[in-house]
Amino acid sequence: MPPKRRGASLFSRGETSVRILLVTPENRFVKAFRRGQLNNFAQLTMPYLAGFVGPGHQVTLVDEYNDTVDLEGRWDLVAITCNTPNARHVYQLSAELRSRGSTVVLGGPHVSLLPDEAAEHADAIVVGEAEHTWPELLRDAERGRLARIYRSEEAPSLEGLPIARRDLIRRRPLLGCTIIATRGCPHRCRYCNLRQIYHDALRFRPVAEVVEEVRGFRSPFFAFWDDQLFMNRTYAQRLFQALEGLGRRWAAMVTPASAQDDQLLAAAARAGCSCLFLGLESISTGSLKGVGKGFNRVVDYGDIVGRIHRHGLLAQAGIVFGFDGDDPGIFERTLDEARRIGIDGATVSILTPFPGSPLFEELESEGRLLTHDWSYFNGKTAVTFRPRRMDPAQLWEGYRWFRRRFFSRREILRRCRRSGVSPLTSLALNWGYRRTLTSEIPGHPLPGSAPRPRGEGKTELG
Repeated sequence: MPPKRRGASLFSRGETSVRILLVTPENRFVKAFRRGQLNNFAQLTMPYLAGFVGPGHQVTLVDEYNDTVDLEGRWDLVAITCNTPNARHVYQLSAELRSRGSTVVLGGPHVSLLPDEAAEHADAIVVGEAEHTWPELLRDAERGRLARIYRSEEAPSLEGLPIARRDLIRRRPLLGCTIIATRGCPHRCRYCNLRQIYHDALRFRPVAEVVEEVRGFRSPFFAFWDDQLFMNRTYAQRLFQALEGLGRRWAAMVTPASAQDDQLLAAAARAGCSCLFLGLESISTGSLKGVGKGFNRVVDYGDIVGRIHRHGLLAQAGIVFGFDGDDPGIFERTLDEARRIGIDGATVSILTPFPGSPLFEELESEGRLLTHDWSYFNGKTAVTFRPRRMDPAQLWEGYRWFRRRFFSRREILRRCRRSGVSPLTSLALNWGYRRTLTSEIPGHPLPGSAPRPRGEGKTELG
């Protein structure tokens, strides 16, 4: 579709306000899988970008997790954030909105990784971090000089950021609050593409600004959306000290190594931390070394989980299947190890080679990728490559077997009794994941043969 005419301002229709639509997309393939899950916090990107929009403009936010885009609505400017599994859906949505006269801007991780592809489906794209480029795009739109590409050239400071517009989030009374305090990760895992999305610079928000934003939360619960909240011990301790006494309960993601610090764990607990997400990924030392995550020491997992429990915190593990070191026995061994170390819950995924990551380049060069249809690259509903020590069907069935066993009633109750940490919270956390078992899309792991939900594909937006 040709780009819009650029000689006239998008905002010069003689109206008192401009109609801006911000979309957090969710394709039906993944939405069907997640239906009923109780523990999904709202995404931060679009409420955050709404904070940059000046007064006088009419801003609407649609999160497709629990809402739908009004295709008949009259929008002057539509901005959509796009991750890889949503790319196909986002391109279809963009085409529908552009055909109705809206100017569509795309940004987000997938756009930053594959800007040439994304540019074919939008009037403009935002590549990389948006603190500088999004305000520039808004100014250009007002002047009628919208560029095709807005690219982040330098790492933006995290000082003086606007407050996210959480008032725009609908139907998330308890889980509508997420926040960042840091950006970046010091590690270089081969399956991760953070360094292709963000500038290679670790940054920290002023503690006072983080606390001010938290004070404004309507919900008593929130989550830090940071990739590694504990990465700087001095900063983390100052942050936790400032959060004490606010009466909020929160969760965050950390590495196992950083969670071995008892003083830091104690400070986090005093500050209201209730759960830490640990990127354990695998119980195989060889698999971890193979993807550049050798700093995870499997022999320490039990001690780390025990430390977390002693401070009254829940330990939620990230578990991934499909590494080159994994064989068909990895699923049962992982279940045994999860029981032994006493984790409270887990987010279970299939290894997914996202474009731009070293893992993707390796698998593509070896001819092991099964598809370039990005809809399958979600880590939950399909295998997108040929594993080295098992076939795709074994990986798929083993992943499903583990989830069914791990989230069985017996295993959930066993975990709640064993740790003794916040049994009701632990039960709710696990039951939320258990509910996804009943909505899981059955099918074969090979892309093209796994069935899509009704309406997925060319008629998805109809």
